[in-house]
Amino acid sequence: MKFLLVFDFDHTIIDDNSDTWIVNCAPGRKLPNALRSSYERGKWTQYMDRVFHYLGDQGIRADEMKKMMTTLPFTAGMHELLDFIAQRKDVFDCIVISDSNTVFIDWILEGASFWGVFNAIFTNPAAFDDFGYLVVQSFHAHPCLECPPNLCKRKILEEFVDVQLQHGVQYIKIVYIGDGGNDLCPAKFLKKNDVTMPREGYELHRRIAKMSPERVSVQSYIIVWSTGFEILSYLKSLLEDACEN
Repeated sequence: MKFLLVFDFDHTIIDDNSDTWIVNCAPGRKLPNALRSSYERGKWTQYMDRVFHYLGDQGIRADEMKKMMTTLPFTAGMHELLDFIAQRKDVFDCIVISDSNTVFIDWILEGASFWGVFNAIFTNPAAFDDFGYLVVQSFHAHPCLECPPNLCKRKILEEFVDVQLQHGVQYIKIVYIGDGGNDLCPAKFLKKNDVTMPREGYELHRRIAKMSPERVSVQSYIIVWSTGFEILSYLKSLLEDACEN
């Protein structure tokens, strides 16, 4: 018996946006107007690469950035939720699919001793170059028109499930936990037996709520959450039901 838990990262595991949080390292905790206005829709990763280059030009290096990122708050109840999952890895596989980057997620999870909770982290690769500048790249290329060009969460989820199946792991239920508009595409991959958990009041929740009954493209059961405690309560009931059956 195996369940797959899929987490977004920003505004889900952590209660803010890791990319915008790093701006606190900038002089005056803000970016120049010209840099801020350089963002083009659908090209967030390229924009953040310019932000990281600017921070590098200001002499901001890894130690200072790491110190700032580890101050990011976790969403209420998330520590308790991840502790619960860590103690039940025999029944829960757990992955992150995020449009953040490997450096930020590793720093934050390792700083809170949660990195080992997850079987895999799928996000944009990042590393510091020889000059001490953080450089981020696109995760992959894909044909999906619903997602930003650097990362399609549905493609990642589909491929992970397929690889697991090839290794003899078939999940009896997938639970997808997220908040953003880019979480809708993977939610459409889920089946009626699966569960989509959008965070209350965030973009994913709003988009699902706007779907008319005859045009609903999300087949899975929908459970809205606000804190990690509600997700924890659901997982406990899920295990109780599984034991009874």
